[in-house]
Amino acid sequence: MSTFAADFYNSPQWRKCREAYKQKAFGLCERCRRKGLIVPGDEVHHKIRITPDNLNDPSITLSFDNLELLCTQCHAEEHRKKNKRYVIGENGEVIPI
Repeated sequence: MSTFAADFYNSPQWRKCREAYKQKAFGLCERCRRKGLIVPGDEVHHKIRITPDNLNDPSITLSFDNLELLCTQCHAEEHRKKNKRYVIGENGEVIPI
């Protein structure tokens, strides 16, 4: 987790939004569902990456339009696709190296 975003990801607003989004997606990975697979979703992913410039913009950080529930594998593939190096933390979070 980026240091600048740590407070956001620990905020009650994000936790509430994340849980509501998981329920909206029925707790299933949205990309796997499109392939006809039933796989639990683990990560609520921001389609537009959170940066210091948009961290306080709720249309980026808290909007369902910018979120996608992904399984661990799809989330890792998304970040690998963008040529980022990372590790998966104990809680499933993506940590840039």
